[in-house]
Amino acid sequence: MTTPILIILIGFLIFLGHYLAQLFDRTKIPDVVGLLLVGMLLGPIFHLIDPATFGRAGRVFSNLVLVFILFESGLEVRFEQLRSALRGTIGLTTLNFVVTTLVVSMLAQLFGGLDLLSALILGTILGGTSSAVVTTLVRKVHILEQTSTTLVMESALSDIFTLAIPIALISVYTGASFNIVTLLSQIISSLVVALLAGVGGGYLWSILLNHVPMLLKTRFSTPAFVFIVYGLVEMLNFSGPIAVLFFSITLANVTLLRPRRLRQYFPARHVELTAMEKDFFAEIVFLLRTFFFVYVGMSIVLDNGYLIALGLGMAAVLFLVRIPVVLATAGRKTPQLDMAIMSIMIPKGLGAAVLATLPVQRGIPNGAAIQTMTFAVIMGTTVFCTLLFFLVEKRRITGFYALFFGKGRPLQAPLLPPPAGSEIKTS
Repeated sequence: MTTPILIILIGFLIFLGHYLAQLFDRTKIPDVVGLLLVGMLLGPIFHLIDPATFGRAGRVFSNLVLVFILFESGLEVRFEQLRSALRGTIGLTTLNFVVTTLVVSMLAQLFGGLDLLSALILGTILGGTSSAVVTTLVRKVHILEQTSTTLVMESALSDIFTLAIPIALISVYTGASFNIVTLLSQIISSLVVALLAGVGGGYLWSILLNHVPMLLKTRFSTPAFVFIVYGLVEMLNFSGPIAVLFFSITLANVTLLRPRRLRQYFPARHVELTAMEKDFFAEIVFLLRTFFFVYVGMSIVLDNGYLIALGLGMAAVLFLVRIPVVLATAGRKTPQLDMAIMSIMIPKGLGAAVLATLPVQRGIPNGAAIQTMTFAVIMGTTVFCTLLFFLVEKRRITGFYALFFGKGRPLQAPLLPPPAGSEIKTS
């Protein structure tokens, strides 16, 4: 594809993204499905664009999407919500990862012909959720702030499991040593270091905002600092998404978290985006997520019909086993709508797609099968999630979820007026 045609295609995709977004607002038909379909038409179906030609640019692009979405989402989280959601988030993230790994591993062994270790690699790759999809959808439905925070944090925290454990299991095939103590220490250190880096970066940037007025006049300096935090944490082989999430949460709650003896150095009001900045960031996120989902569609591999069908079947089963996971970890007073939304928020993202290429690169015998099934599950969970979101939001399948979540729970969270609060302009 020549450069002029590629530029024309980019312009076409922007117009298409706006049209699908407006269609979603009017009809609640998920725009993600249309973007994925366009990507599949461009990539695996008509082979107009090969995602491999993007090289590392594709990985960088997906990380940019993640940084912007997590940063914008974290600024909406208040410390009270975080504190109430943290316990449920850890339980939901851990239990969902374990259940997903076991279910996928069992199905891969029974129907995919994979050995135990290969099946576990596949299961752990698919144990998390996609931050890009989750944070996009939870904003479009009226649920409790605690529920929204729990789902966003789950999508970020699950990266720790889905990065450390699959790579450790792959090392067994390549002859490297495997130690469960080392693995656990890596997981804990990744969480702690990323959290400290995010909180520390948030404190540092809030001090700079308070004492360097020039930073308040520029619109892109805060995202630039976020990029630096993310890049430094990733360079140290820890979780950049966790660092970004807690960086923005710290900025949003700086007045509550500042030490008494150092209060003079911190802003006296919460750091929030102004209306103009929210529009600016919303447009950037819109453009990035449009190309992100098209890129995911282009990256899907359609080379084995049976394994693709098996992957789609796995995706359907995962939505069913998610129901008892949510029941076991959600609070008793969580509304039925919130429980239903939590039950469908298991889309797999580009991180799983990148990890799925590692077994092939490392020469694992079942590497190609792992990659094909992973792409099928990514496609299946993303499409199923958005379609189920449409049906739940339209109250078309509330009766089904009421069978599991209806006893003693309110139907929906009460409508509350937006909280009044002062703002301090970010840059």
